[in-house]
Amino acid sequence: MDDLRAQVDRRLREFVERQLHTPGGAEFEPLRTAAADLLSGGKRLRPAFCYWGWRAAGGTDEPGVFTAAASLELLQASALVHDDVMDKSDLRRGMPAAHRRFETLHGKSGWQGSAEQFGEGAAILLGNLLLIWSGEMWRTSGLPPESLAAAQPVHDHMRTELMCGQYLDLLEQAAGENTVESALRVALYKSGKYSVEHPLRLGLVLAAGKLEPWMDELCTAYGTRVGIAFQQRDDILGVFGDPARTGKPAGDDLREGKRTMLVARTLAAASAHQASTVRGLLGDRHLDERGVATLREIIEGTGALRECEDLIGDYLTEALAALEQAPITPEARAALADLAVAATSRRT
Repeated sequence: MDDLRAQVDRRLREFVERQLHTPGGAEFEPLRTAAADLLSGGKRLRPAFCYWGWRAAGGTDEPGVFTAAASLELLQASALVHDDVMDKSDLRRGMPAAHRRFETLHGKSGWQGSAEQFGEGAAILLGNLLLIWSGEMWRTSGLPPESLAAAQPVHDHMRTELMCGQYLDLLEQAAGENTVESALRVALYKSGKYSVEHPLRLGLVLAAGKLEPWMDELCTAYGTRVGIAFQQRDDILGVFGDPARTGKPAGDDLREGKRTMLVARTLAAASAHQASTVRGLLGDRHLDERGVATLREIIEGTGALRECEDLIGDYLTEALAALEQAPITPEARAALADLAVAATSRRT
């Protein structure tokens, strides 16, 4: 992962620097540097799944594959910027979220109008810019045109599902109540598929030039399971994570009213009094540490946390078993096994 991360980091840095030096006035600098700062962090899991999909289907260390894989980080950054606007989050990766950053710029500059509205508008544009850049970096990666053409439908489908997943997330919060099944659907479409399944499928198709039946089987049996477990780990960290590691305040998902599988399982197992308490506190923007502690106690007391941890373990076991059946190289099998463990047991 260290070598792969270095390759991805270098290509992202070079790409963003080229964008920084395109013609334009100084007024665009805050927009560009906000992108560079956001891209300086991250686990680089999506590029890793793409790269090892490439290697699994017989691809070699061609420079273009690192650039194509790195473009997925721009897509991820775009989703994070938009997600923070929709959730009104204050922090991302230990830094002010993009909309807060632009809001502060407005205030310090003494500009007219609403600083909050300016911040949100600028962040939406930044997210759009990152989405455009992700497509540009993908197309200009240097991989053979026939490889990119073969993988383009997967690339298009991945981005569509991501946007639909974001809408489902908004819909779940607006509806107020959710089931375990509906929360699972949101987790799969908002994060699971574009974090694991589709990056893996992209790498496989880029290397092979076509999507073969065994690839779809692997992406479903391994990729979908790791993707769901990845999102469940994210949900747990959103409630129980260490802010020094996650870069976000403790219990932020609770303040934002996230209707996760963790919350759905809690409400399904809660007593009437516990359920009333959860509904009363969830989504309170001013929820203090005492309120967070109360919700954590209920989540643990109902067994929801244990259930989610057990389910993560079950998904991981099934995913690793699917890897053993796939017709891929031993090196790729070992790397994808390590990635599955890393994605589902992380603390950030």
